[in-house]
Order: sequence, then structure tokens, then C-alpha cells
Amino acid sequence: MSSSSGIGYKSQLGDAQAQKKESRLGNRAARATTGPERGPQVFWCPDLVSTRDLGPAGVDAVLRLAGIMKARPADFRSTLSGRQMVMFFEKPSLRTRLTFEAGMVSLGGSAMFVDQTHEKIDAREKLADVAHNLERWVDLIVLRTFSQQTIEGMARHACVPVINALSDLEHPCQALADYLTLLERFGDVKDRSLAYVGDGNNVAHSLLLTAACLGSSIRIATPASYAPDPQIVADARAIAERTGAEIYLLNDPQEAVTGADAVYTDAWVSMGQENQADERARIFPPYQVNTELMAKAAPHAVFMHCLPAHRGVEVTDAVIDSAQSVIFEQAENRLHVQKAILYLLLGGSDRLPARSAHA
Repeated sequence: MSSSSGIGYKSQLGDAQAQKKESRLGNRAARATTGPERGPQVFWCPDLVSTRDLGPAGVDAVLRLAGIMKARPADFRSTLSGRQMVMFFEKPSLRTRLTFEAGMVSLGGSAMFVDQTHEKIDAREKLADVAHNLERWVDLIVLRTFSQQTIEGMARHACVPVINALSDLEHPCQALADYLTLLERFGDVKDRSLAYVGDGNNVAHSLLLTAACLGSSIRIATPASYAPDPQIVADARAIAERTGAEIYLLNDPQEAVTGADAVYTDAWVSMGQENQADERARIFPPYQVNTELMAKAAPHAVFMHCLPAHRGVEVTDAVIDSAQSVIFEQAENRLHVQKAILYLLLGGSDRLPARSAHA
């Protein structure tokens, strides 16, 4: 796992580089001589490289707007008209690719996909050169990569917004969709507890940070050698000091799940870790989410998984197919959360569209 450098990491851009990026954005807008005038960049966050870029106010803004967009999609059909998004994916994808493409098109923009599963994005040329080409052609870059450093590097060099669609360190869009699902189910998450059991991976990291931003309670139970990244934990706890969130790192899955409102798991072996599969298969079976473990959660508890799931491994069919499972609600909400992110990063308009009488 890669790690970042503290709560003020700013995707390792630094304040001066962030200001330079904002200046380049302004210069690019000033150079535009054709096409309709566009609304200003009203969102304070230039990229979504990490949930830490958003902070509590940004997480709240994304989730609130996602709820509005889900309820009133017709009001936003042309808000990103003429905008272009490119996606570079080093890993295979179903939900991430389709929800970004469908989301951008539903907002009036266009989406292009570049399959990078055969080689890394910077295999043929320097990442900075790729970034400086892309910023002259498109309005936004979406990356799904093996390394967080690739996403941070693209954000550092490109003057257009960059979105982390998954790296080895974080999966911010997934965690935002997960908490939108919990908000829909429970109405508020401040007094709710999510128990995550399994590998302390990128999904666990983003859940930690998002829970911290929302002032919620989260329990992470992992084998001792597979705990979350210490810097992510430190950053989440620093945020929690401001929001009142509760963070517990445990090794006992039963302790984590007892009384929880939501039980979450993910694959024990992530893409790129295939050489660890045998070792992990020996260590992780006590963390399988089955009917016995779910029985320890609150009676109203939901089961969550970011998918794809390895049925019979980290979760049993009896749980994932049960009435408690909200896995497809999570998948659907990827669409709405990512539409909100696209809208906010691209400054869709000066204000939200007025409510349509026909919505």
C-alpha cells in the first residue's frame, strides 16, 4: 500500500502548486474564444484524488446534490453540455466505467474510454506529458489505476479536474455511494455504526475517511497484519476530532459486528495481489460474513459489498441474497454520486437548476 503525507497532503500538490493549478484553470478559461459562456468553477475542491480533498463540507455537498439529482434527473440533463471526460483504466471495471459514462452522458456531456489494462498510463511517455496533452483536449480526467501516485501525479500536472476512480490506496466514489445508501436507509448516520470486516484495503480507507467526515461511527476488523494504512487512520481520526465521529480498529470480527447497523466486506484479494491469494485464503476465513456473523448485528442491519463479490469466500449466498442486502442499491448510487462529483468539479452552473414542475 502506498501512503500519503498527512492531513494537509493536498494530494502532494502543496499550496503553491494548488494555486498554480487554479491559475492555469483561469488562464484556460480566458483563452477560450468560441462556444457559449460557462458558469464559474464554484466548487472549492479542484480534484477528487482523496476523500481528504473534500473534507466534511465537501462530502456533505456531494451527498446532498446526489440525492437531488437522483430525485430530479430531468433538471440536470444539459448542465454539462459540451463538456468532455476521458477515462483511463488500468484495471477491469463494470460499475465504475458504466456509471461514469452514463452519468456524464445524462448530464449532456460526452465520455471517452481508454483501455490501459495492457500497460500503465505512463509506460510510453512521461506522466506530465500525458497530463499536458489531455488538459488541452478534455475538461476532466478519470483514472482507475494500480498506484495512488499515478493519480496524484496527474492531478499535480493537469490543469483540469482529476477524479480517483480507484487506486491501491483509496476508492472515494465507492464510499460516497455507500454512505448515500445508508442515508437513504436510516435518514441520518451520526448515530449509526458501520462494521467493516476483512482486508484493510482501499475501500476500508475511504469508508474510514467518509465516516469521519460525516461524524458517524465505524468499526474496522482485520487480521493484525492487514490493518488499514496508519496515515489514513491518523487523518481520519484528525477529522473525527472535529466532527465527533467514532473510529475503532479491531481484530475480532464478532466484536465489530455486534449491534452494528451495517455490515460491510470486500474481496480478500484485490486486483494486483493475486500472488498473495494462497496466504490470504489461510488467514481470512474467520472474517467471512455468514448468517452466524450477521445475527450478531442489529435486527435492522443491512449487508454491504462494493462488488464484485466472491460468493462462498468473503460472503455466503445466504447473506448476499438476503433481504438485508443492499448491494444493488450501492451499485445504483455510484451513478448518482458520480454525477454530483462531475457537476461540482466542472461548475455545472452558478446555482442548482430550479425545480421542474414535471420532475
